Amino acid sequence: MPGCFKKTLFALASLISFVSFILIVVAMGTPKWITGKILCKTGADLVNATDPELVKFIGEIYYGLFRGGKIRQCGLGGRRSKFTIFPHMVKKLNTGLHVMIIIFLCVAIFFSLVSFGFCILNAIKVPYRAINGPAGACLWNFLAGGCVVLAVTSFMAAVKLHHLTERIANFRENVFRFIILEERFEHCFWICVASAAAHAVNLLLIAISEIRFPKIKTKTEEVNVTAEDIMY
Repeated sequence: MPGCFKKTLFALASLISFVSFILIVVAMGTPKWITGKILCKTGADLVNATDPELVKFIGEIYYGLFRGGKIRQCGLGGRRSKFTIFPHMVKKLNTGLHVMIIIFLCVAIFFSLVSFGFCILNAIKVPYRAINGPAGACLWNFLAGGCVVLAVTSFMAAVKLHHLTERIANFRENVFRFIILEERFEHCFWICVASAAAHAVNLLLIAISEIRFPKIKTKTEEVNVTAEDIMY
């Protein structure tokens, strides 16, 4: 049986793995990875709008991995619309990169659950095989965290290098053209970053659990029995 200190660390690590699993699932299902402001360039150019008038042509956009929405401002008031990435819009995006992000997160979900199981196993007993012990728990946490990091990095590349927001904003816009004035990574994106950080914390906890603390030995005092003690 593992010691109390080791049990506590692995129980905490299992909880963190489960929380990481929940975080990834929530992030994938929430449509606010990016929010931004979009300018209706065509409408602003038609009326030759100056700085004070540009407010009438600035709308908003938000999206996640599967869906999103935008407010179009082209001088005649805001028009709200919602959209889904699959199956139509994905053809206009970098399909391979977008699908890779989703695959990385799905694999991270699987590895998070495996990590959860391994940490529970190590909290209950000392496994006979080394791969089922702390080494295995480290492996699954590393893979889960690594997949989340790859997903986050790929999403940043899609936004910054492949102009993901601009492509989504101009999807099926035949008359007007939109340009991006501002874009921000929102809480769902940072939730994934927190998930990767959680697995890094788990690696640290598992490493601490393997530290061998020196045992404090108490010296037993030698009892000197004299002849006088025996007489009494």
